[in-house]
Amino acid sequence: MTDPLRPAVTRKATVFIFATVLIDMIGVGLIWPVIPALLRDVGHAELADASVIGGWMFAAYALAQFLFGPLIGSLSDAYGRRSLLLLAIGGLAVDYVFSALAPTFWLLILGRIIAGICGASHIIATAYLTDITPPEGRARAFGMIGAAFGLGFVIGPALGGLLGEFGPRVPFWAAAALAAANFAFGYAVLPESLPPGKRRPLSLRRANPFGVLRVFRGYPSVLPLTMVLMLYFFAGQVYPTLWTFWGIAAFGWTEATIGATLALFGIMSALTEGLLSGPLVRRMGESRVIVAGLIVAALGAVGFGLAGSLAVVLILLVFVAFEGLVHPCLVSLMTRDVPDDAQGELQGGLASLTNIATLAAVIFYTQVFSWFVRPEAASPMPGAPFLITGGLLALTLLIYLAVRPRGRGHGGLTPPSVPRTIVGQEVP
Repeated sequence: MTDPLRPAVTRKATVFIFATVLIDMIGVGLIWPVIPALLRDVGHAELADASVIGGWMFAAYALAQFLFGPLIGSLSDAYGRRSLLLLAIGGLAVDYVFSALAPTFWLLILGRIIAGICGASHIIATAYLTDITPPEGRARAFGMIGAAFGLGFVIGPALGGLLGEFGPRVPFWAAAALAAANFAFGYAVLPESLPPGKRRPLSLRRANPFGVLRVFRGYPSVLPLTMVLMLYFFAGQVYPTLWTFWGIAAFGWTEATIGATLALFGIMSALTEGLLSGPLVRRMGESRVIVAGLIVAALGAVGFGLAGSLAVVLILLVFVAFEGLVHPCLVSLMTRDVPDDAQGELQGGLASLTNIATLAAVIFYTQVFSWFVRPEAASPMPGAPFLITGGLLALTLLIYLAVRPRGRGHGGLTPPSVPRTIVGQEVP
């Protein structure tokens, strides 16, 4: 830890870090409900074509996160947190303005790349909190970041859905204003947390996004569970990738309805993971919670694929919230086979793998959705990707039953650094 800051300064810096993560998530949530309308506004594309373009936008975001996340973290180790964090926040504000004005698909995709690079601000924010918080208080501090993610995911889509009624570009302007206000706040109150004496030279090896995957070579016992996690995460990407497009194609939802359903999912996920995770794991053990969660996930996906009304969708949103416990329980089992001094490396490797899964999944699902809702389709089936997801999750369950560790199913829950939401580990 660095030399301690004055308590008043530390409090302001902590509030700023919370606000940064919260506003980042609100900004993402603001624009999510209006993506289909924006794509149709830009290129007058049919919904099937718009979904494919949206998939490439999500993929561009995930690729930028994968490639630049380790570099951003290494740069902050070498040159300090404050300047990099403010640069990322200011970059987000500029990107939202850029996207609000973009007249073509290619410029929108470029905007998502910029957003992916600047969205790595949560990496610096976590490092900043580590700098200013003593070891015994870090679990609480990281829990605060998780709370900001969850709260932002509830506020952002709900607000974005309402603002989207005034036009698909209005939420981008709102997101830009929030990011700009946060930049001004940080510029005024944020001190540097990493003094020059505690910085380390920039290493391209540490900044290599593929380098963090080396952890799985050193701990082959975690590989079977990693395969389960990757397949689970791939399947789950059907929700962030297609939710808005599916809602419009299947039910004719407005932006407000899309935002409300996303907010409901965020609330239910937060309640489930916040109130039930500990008691359920203590009573059942991680392994049984994973099995139950995968069963719920598979049934829920099939349910969405067959749903015929908004009422059924709302019931399913409450039902599938339980599956959010699968991810932290899988990570908890993996951490037991990795020593304490390699836990950060493990989390970095898992984050990289989930970004790779996101890249593959968004392209896969948007292509499938486009095929089933294309204008010339004899019988459009917008729910078909969810039925495929149900099959993938059933396969995930079978693989887990075959590879699960024996005799270790009743330990405590080790939550991931970022809670799972409908968007998975990271929001595009």
